[in-house]
Amino acid sequence: MVRWCGESTEPNKPIPIYFGPKTTGAHPRFLSRRLPSPATLPQHLTTENKDAAAILRSLPPLAKKYVLQLLYIDGPVTAKLLDEWVLPDGVSKHKVAIDRLIQLRVLSETLDRKKEATYRLNPTFQLNLQKHILHGGILPREPMPLNVTVRLPSLEDLDAYAVQQWECFLLHLINSAEAEKSTNISSSMMKVFQRCLLNQRDDREPPKLTESGFQFLLMDTSAQLWYIIREYISNSEDHGVDTADLIAFLLELSFHVTGEAYNVNTLTDVQRHIIKDLADLGLVKLQQGRKESWFIPTKLATNLSISLADSSSRKQGFVVVETNFRMYAYSTSKLHCEILRLFSRIEYQLPNLIVGAITKESLYKAFESGITSEQIISFLQQNAHPRVAERIPSVPENVTDQIRLWESDLNRVEMDPAHLYDEFPSRDVFESACDFAREYGGLLWENSKKMRIVVKAEIYAQMKEFLRRQKE
Repeated sequence: MVRWCGESTEPNKPIPIYFGPKTTGAHPRFLSRRLPSPATLPQHLTTENKDAAAILRSLPPLAKKYVLQLLYIDGPVTAKLLDEWVLPDGVSKHKVAIDRLIQLRVLSETLDRKKEATYRLNPTFQLNLQKHILHGGILPREPMPLNVTVRLPSLEDLDAYAVQQWECFLLHLINSAEAEKSTNISSSMMKVFQRCLLNQRDDREPPKLTESGFQFLLMDTSAQLWYIIREYISNSEDHGVDTADLIAFLLELSFHVTGEAYNVNTLTDVQRHIIKDLADLGLVKLQQGRKESWFIPTKLATNLSISLADSSSRKQGFVVVETNFRMYAYSTSKLHCEILRLFSRIEYQLPNLIVGAITKESLYKAFESGITSEQIISFLQQNAHPRVAERIPSVPENVTDQIRLWESDLNRVEMDPAHLYDEFPSRDVFESACDFAREYGGLLWENSKKMRIVVKAEIYAQMKEFLRRQKE
């Protein structure tokens, strides 16, 4: 029995690599994008050397190790042999790595008659990765010469541009009043990005962040970017853009050099439209010369196919939390202020300093919005200022413990909409009503002495009809 279903029956036809459902966890992954069917992927998405390299870059560290160890093994490898590569304390990571490789169709698992598993690399992926390692990758396009391009931004300026564009986009995304600079993203496209993050009950009221929206803002930039890219791919698919071509182009961008200029004329019409959208997100910077125009990839674009686990270029932290629940954020970002406002009380803001406090009331508001204590603590730890990041713990224990305790206070009682029924005409009607509610799974409480019951609101219509028939 084989766990992949994309194997081709035609000779010399490459086996497509499946971009399957996303893995468990908070971080949406680009290569986990679900496509309609493995067989619908065009051949260029699995036969290009750079695509195989991009898939390798996106894998967790242990999965990369397995791919490289199996790269020059032509036959199948038994599961027992793979188990020997793992130390006893790494069994869980081993299972995650194998499942990830099978999920992406990079690895196939076959069970023989004795139910013993063997593994083998996808032949097309294996061949192209071998070519890439032996002969090197071929750049999708060459950078423009310096005598044509003038005044290219420095890497520092390019990083600042990417951060500014991304934060401006996020402020518009959450409809923040702090968003001053306008964005070129169309209102229809913005609504696509907002559909799972904002909720509007009434046209007269401004949209409010949903539970997913609050959690989205607490993610790091890489995870946020993957979410937006996934939504962008879904929307493009609805508008007739070939999904595989779009993914292939995004993979191409990840192999460009940060800070180099590339001619826009080398792009197709569809790719030019995509580049304009990516510029609004801060993935590329567009510049116009006298005769030529070009785009300059930022780190957001060149890191697209890098695994989150390998991401070494973390942003420098900015938050200091004291044992008295006071919080100091050394930042000029309006987005940082908006995020901190989700779970703390902002007291005042200076040009490069945000001062606030983590209070019971501010945390209750965050918990009611769907943010969990672990997300708040994780955000504070990941964004700890360098002066406190090296401490263990970086956030005082009394603060983290109290955040968890305040969350547990809200979880002591669960609120369920319900209806109380009493004054039954007889004992038989009361017992029949109890049995009816119990059959529907809606009986919450009963008092046989006073003939009272409480049932879930969701079965109110059925209960009403039942009691009406009893009266007849």
